[in-house]
Amino acid sequence: MTRALREGFTTGTAAAAAAKAAALWLATGAAPARVDTPLPPGGRLLVPVAAVLPEDGGARARVIKDGGDDPDATHGRAVEALVTLDPDGRPGAVELLGGRGVGRVTLPGLPVPPGEPAINPAPRAQIRRAVAEALDAARFPGAARVTVEVPDGEEVATRTMNARLGIVGGVSILGTRGTVRPFSHESWAATVLQGLDVARAQGLDHAALATGGRTEALLRADLPALPPLAFVQFADFFALALCGAARRGFARVTVGCYFGKLVKMAQSHEYTHAHTAAIDFGALARWCAAAGMAPGAVAGARRAVTARHVLEMLLADPAKDAILAQVAARALGAARRHAGPGPAIALRVYGFDGGLLCAIQGENGP
Repeated sequence: MTRALREGFTTGTAAAAAAKAAALWLATGAAPARVDTPLPPGGRLLVPVAAVLPEDGGARARVIKDGGDDPDATHGRAVEALVTLDPDGRPGAVELLGGRGVGRVTLPGLPVPPGEPAINPAPRAQIRRAVAEALDAARFPGAARVTVEVPDGEEVATRTMNARLGIVGGVSILGTRGTVRPFSHESWAATVLQGLDVARAQGLDHAALATGGRTEALLRADLPALPPLAFVQFADFFALALCGAARRGFARVTVGCYFGKLVKMAQSHEYTHAHTAAIDFGALARWCAAAGMAPGAVAGARRAVTARHVLEMLLADPAKDAILAQVAARALGAARRHAGPGPAIALRVYGFDGGLLCAIQGENGP
């Protein structure tokens, strides 16, 4: 019998729990052994606290990052928060800083601008909410300052892609879900195919394939007539999902993704994970040039290190629609090769703000 895989939590949740624990200690004098921590999409998680100690007029709390059965480079590492309180500050305000071991962004194209600590938007909001909860529970009338640190983060970062992305000096604080859903390649692939099996068993003939939870939410909003079982998250298993849908006899397949995944699909990567499927920025720049992008922007695209950066440039270019159409058409061609001649295939590509960038329908689509 296969053992159920254990979920863990993100670096963002670890930082939020540490910050809340330190704030509670300062405001109430009690050091919690576990902290009831808010998660970005809603819900909560009790997170163990390894230590809370006084420091520099404030308090430092430590949480050990637990990746569950899907460990990454930060699994088992300490994530710390140094918190100070200001009774004269604006009530409930939380200033957030990055300290030792937390990377700093140096290039455009990431969710936070250059010069800022590499703490992504969702964990930023999560940390602030956690500390605000502590201040409110203690009826503390002022503000807080939180410095997030990962003591050995600079060393850990050497085993990540941060350097390629222009993040220097440490790791990133990440997590849109707050928890880590564990999977091995085999088990996740099986989950994708099982989702398709369930949908077909319910008599559905239209599969909506999403790269993740956020794209699924966007697809659901765009395809309100489809029942929930029609939506399957395929993560990075592009070829497997398209082939699986075709073999199960789906008449229609709609794929929802962000621009970065679109580019990898256009390159005909069967599996699009960052560790195994790099973006070919030279090829992307050539596609942009062929679609009429300005020469200076083409040169910038060739030098880029993230798809987000290229997207920011092309959205400011008059040829943006032609560029998106060209990349999407290449991705659609790859999808057709994976699926064969059976299902009608459509692609819906979303921007990082959730807006629809482009939609394309295969020639044999309805």
